Parts: sequence; C-alpha cells; structure tokens
Amino acid sequence: MSKHKSGKRLNKKMLVEMLQTLFQQNPNETFSFKQIFKNLKLSTHPAKMLAVETMDEMAWDDYLTKTSDNSYRLNLKNQVQEGTFIRKANGKNSFQPDDGGKPIFVSERNSLFAMNGDRVRVAMMARRERHIKEAMVVEILSHKADQAVGKLKVERDYAFLITEGNIFVHDILIPKKKLKGGKDGEKAVVRITQWPSKDSKNIVGEVIDVLGKEGDNNVEMHAILAQYGLPYKYPKHVEDAAEKIEPGITEQEIRRREDFREIFTCTIDPKDAKDFDDALSIRKVGKLWEVGVHIADVSHYVKEGSVIDKEATKRATSVYLVDRTIPMLPERLCNFICSLRPDEEKLCYSAIFQLDDEANVKDYHIAHTVIKSNRRYAYEEVQEILMGKDGDYAEELRTLDKLAKCLRERRFKGGAVKFDREELHFDIDETGKPTRAYFKKSNDATQLIEEFMLLANRTVAESIGKVKKGTKAKTLPYRIHDQPDPTKLETLREFVTKFGYKLKTAGTKGAISKSLNALMEGCQGKKEQKLIETVALRAMMKAKYSTHNIGHYGLAFDYYTHFTSPIRRYPDTMVHRLLTKYQDGARSANQDKYEELCEHCSDMEQVAQQAERDSIKYKMVEFMGDKVGEVYDAHISGIQSYGIYCEIDENHCEGMVPMRDLDDDYYDFDERNYCLVGRRHHHKYQLGDAIRIKVARANLEKRQLDFALAEEGSKKVKK
Repeated sequence: MSKHKSGKRLNKKMLVEMLQTLFQQNPNETFSFKQIFKNLKLSTHPAKMLAVETMDEMAWDDYLTKTSDNSYRLNLKNQVQEGTFIRKANGKNSFQPDDGGKPIFVSERNSLFAMNGDRVRVAMMARRERHIKEAMVVEILSHKADQAVGKLKVERDYAFLITEGNIFVHDILIPKKKLKGGKDGEKAVVRITQWPSKDSKNIVGEVIDVLGKEGDNNVEMHAILAQYGLPYKYPKHVEDAAEKIEPGITEQEIRRREDFREIFTCTIDPKDAKDFDDALSIRKVGKLWEVGVHIADVSHYVKEGSVIDKEATKRATSVYLVDRTIPMLPERLCNFICSLRPDEEKLCYSAIFQLDDEANVKDYHIAHTVIKSNRRYAYEEVQEILMGKDGDYAEELRTLDKLAKCLRERRFKGGAVKFDREELHFDIDETGKPTRAYFKKSNDATQLIEEFMLLANRTVAESIGKVKKGTKAKTLPYRIHDQPDPTKLETLREFVTKFGYKLKTAGTKGAISKSLNALMEGCQGKKEQKLIETVALRAMMKAKYSTHNIGHYGLAFDYYTHFTSPIRRYPDTMVHRLLTKYQDGARSANQDKYEELCEHCSDMEQVAQQAERDSIKYKMVEFMGDKVGEVYDAHISGIQSYGIYCEIDENHCEGMVPMRDLDDDYYDFDERNYCLVGRRHHHKYQLGDAIRIKVARANLEKRQLDFALAEEGSKKVKK
C-alpha cells in the first residue's frame, strides 16, 4: 500500500474520508482526476488508482455523480437535504428531513456547531461498511432561538452561562460588562450575540434578565417558560391598554343582543379557576329544552390589530404550569371584564339549541347575547348534586346531565374514540411546594361541560363548513385530527394479539374506531391496560388547527372547530370574528392569512404543552426530594434502550432505572414488543409489569428522578 505525503500509510478508509471532505466542502464544484490528485496530494500510481476505484464505488452508492469519464461532483439531488437539527447532550445528534423521513445521525465533528431546532442543509456521507447512515451539516439556514436560559458561572475575568440539558456545544461566554448585575449561581436569560464559526467556536451572549437564585419556586417556573421562549411577565403597555377598556354595558349594546339575563345560567369550572369563559343556560320551551352555550365575547373588547390583539396573537394560548397560569390576555380582561362571573351582566357569543328529551337537536341558532350567571359551581359541587345531594338548582343540573349523557352515548355510537386519560395534579402550599400528587379523573360533572362544548364547537363548524355541493365554504380555522398512522396501527394489532385481543386495521373510519373502543373496554382493569393504552395512543396523530378541513377522527366529527374558550385560546377568537363578519354578510376571509395563523397557534400549543410537562416534572422531583432511599411498589411505564421508566402506584410519580443499573445480564431492547430481554438468563422487563423500586436520586436542576431496583425483603416498602 502506498504512503500519503503525511507519512501515514494510505488505506481505503482514509481515502473515503478525504474524498468526502473535499466534495462536501465544495458541494457545487466538479473535479477532474487531475484536480482530485492535486487536492489530496496523491503522487503515487497505486494511490491514484485506489482513488479512482473508490470514487467509482461512491458513485455507485449515489454519493457522487460521474459527469464525464474522468470527473465527479457531489450528488446534490439525493445527497443534499433541508430539515431540522436535533442536538442531544450525549452527542448522538440527528437531522430530521422536512419530508418526514427517518432521522439521520450527525456526529459532533460534522454538526457545524448547529443548535437544537436550527434549520439546516446537510450533505449525506457515503455509508461506511457496517455503519449507520450519516449526514454532515453544510449550512445553517436559520437559528431556532436567539436566547437561552441557564445558570451563571462568574469568574474573576470572565463569565459563562451553563445551559439546562447542555443544549449548546459550549457554554455561552458573557463579557463582564454584559452581566446586567447577574451573580455566580443565579439563573438568567441570555440573548446570543455571536454564533460559532470557523474562526471562533465560542457562543457569545449578553444577559437580558436575571431570574434569581436557583431553587426558588418563582425563579424555576420562570426559567421553564424562558427555556421555551414563552413570556413570564405581561408587557406594561399592553396592561395599560387593558386598563382603558370600559367594562360597562350600554343599553344600546343590550338592544342589539338576545337577552338571557332572566334565564337560569351557571358556570362550572375547577375550584381554583378565575377565567370563566363558558356558561350554560337551560329552560323548558314547549316540549323542548332550550340549552344555551354562552361564551365570553372577547372579540367585542379585543379589536383586531390592537395592541392587546397583537400580544394575544403572539402568545396564541394561555400556559398552565402546576402552580400558575400565564394568561393569553391581560388579567383585567381574562379575570374581570370577560370572565362570566356570577350576578354580573356579561356579553357573550352563544350557540342556542332546541333539544328533545333524547338530546336530538331540533333547531339551533348562533347569536350575540347578554347573560347574568345565577351561580358559579366547582366541578366537585356539581358532582355531589348529580350523585343525589341537595343543592342550588339541582333539577336544572340533573336535566343538563341527562341530556349530556345522551349526547355522549350517541357520539361513541357514531365512532368517537374513547380515551379517558388520567392527568397528574399536585396540591401545593403557599410557597409553591407540592404536598400531594394524584390523578384527576373525568366524572359526570366534567363530562357534562365537555359534551355541550363539543356540541357548540361542532355546530359552529358545520354552520360555516357544511355547504351545498358545488359551493365553496368560507374560510374558517378548523380543529382537525387525522386518521391513525396505518403502520403504527398494524404494530398495535400485532402487539395486542399476544394478549388475546383483536383489532381491525382495515375498513371504514367508524369500523376501526369501534374496534379500538372494544379493545380499550376489553383491557379495562387488566394488568396490560396501561400498556395497551400507551401503545394505542402512540398510533394516534396529533390534533392541530387548519383552514383545510379533514374532519376530526378522534371525535368522529366531519366538522369541528374551537369556539368555546376565547379567553385562553386565540383560534377561538379568530372563529368569533369570522362568524360575526359572515353573519353581517362579509365575503370569505383570506385563507392564506388564516392558515399561517393556524400553523402558529398549533406550534404555540405544542410549546405550551412542553413547558407544562416540564413544570410537572419539576414538581414531581421536588415532591420526591425528601423520599430518597424509600421503596415503593410501581409498574413499568416506559421502555427505552437506555433504561426503564417506572411509575409509583401510590402517587403516580415517574422516574427511570438507568440501563447501567441492570447489571445482572446484558439486555437487548425489543422496540416492537416494548421490552428488554436478558441475553443469558432471558429475564424480561415488559411495559406494564409490576416492579419494586427505591428512590435513588432526585435532581431538581436536571428535573430528573432516578430509581434503582429494590432488593427483595426491603423493610421500608410504601404500599
């Protein structure tokens, strides 16, 4: 074998890497053999022949394109793609193509210092024998974020920001004069002023806000919000604009509206709610029940394009952390002017239904109204009344419940998918410290409200979207939900067969959803229930907003929108405005404009959910902080190649047993069957299995709860 000029013996592997670097650094150039030999300093005949042979193989592999008998260029058609860079703290970075294909591994040396979420252009690398497919970042198209949150490290001559989860290649360098008074160990928000480049690997930034001491509840909640680019305080000029809004209702405005002030009306919400954006009214009209679903008329007060509207558009949703709400609208609007508080006259946009005793809709209309709520109920109060306890307006509430049950039964008969997922909640003291963790389950009181909100949302969507054949419907933001992923559905079918269940994966939408419901009911109370529910949920698509209606698979509605929560969701405000315009005879709104707003609202919904999950994680770790060393009964709630997730039966807190702690065997990860299998002893850890764990570590900084397998016979078991 010939030697390279460096003195190292040249082999094929070295030559592949040299050729990859040359072509990737010059993606638009064509190289002749002569230019290649010169660039790679190949002087001997064997080295040149090896290069020619290697390039021929790289062309066969679609990595290079042969442009003539003696020249090659990078195959841009297949080799260059655009998408999102996903950075991992363990260095296992990846590239997610825009076309939704499988993620492709990107090593750190080929990352061009791209940050998590950046839009990048990559070139595919020639696949090495027995190696996974790799990509190299050739250009960063745009950075996802220009700010970061973390802990300040202040030394004598310099300062750094150490980010949470190590999402950056290096810590962010901060000039001392740009610290804004931040001290060592404090949490801060930093704006990045200089990104890494070929000349400098440093990321440079300036402090824009000092959050405070690590571990303080407010600081940690603000840090979670800042991490996702969510606001944690309301701009003063927007609050000032809200202060100028006149809350009173003129006689002229009342005359323009349907008057429901003398009809029994109530709100039913969580006991700690302040923003009451929906109310129900009921009265008997002849042989029918008139039920009004009254929604706060936010668009009457928040005018399109105003200062308040621009801020609400940007936020798109209220964010619900464990111990606080970050509202979409200023507090004066959401908790006072728009909130449907008892014994106060309020402006609403309402869907009013004429229902028979079986809750069949005989007629409906949508109108601007004025109401006066007789009573504000918490869900718990209503539930007690529905279970037989005496209470205010008990007869009206029980009638509403009876009608809601008819609506619910008909919905599931129509093919709606039945997923009653439990949500983890915490009781917290005045300092924000969690004192109890528990699952909140759906009951008759919550389902009563849910069914009438679903009816209103569906009816509003139908009123605009359901048009005569050959007529184009006017623009409206819909809440859409696509059918399950067929591949994942087939995986679910194969998986549940092992437990003796059947599942239809072909046929009509209704047939598949009914089969899914039969599966959910069949596994109720069984050991494998949570396991099957988890796998089934993974087959489902995410709901989102769009002006292109495809219906809502999960609810089995052909038309569905969000109309019932304009205080906390911007799409509902958009729907209110468009409905008002269309009722006044306006032409269809610009679809492109509203589709862009729908995409923004869908994105912000996802970001808000991530922040909410992180606040739950933080409180979970905080709650378990004084329980390190204690042993609990648990069950396996997740399986990954790096460990087992376990959920404690008593309080539903979830932590992980790292793979390194399973030292009795070498375990293989069976992704298809959601289990780990030992090679020698064939011991299996399966999703849903009962397990005993010991709380090993509760790391608040990383929001990470680590468990260890408990030794048999341990005395300190929490049942």
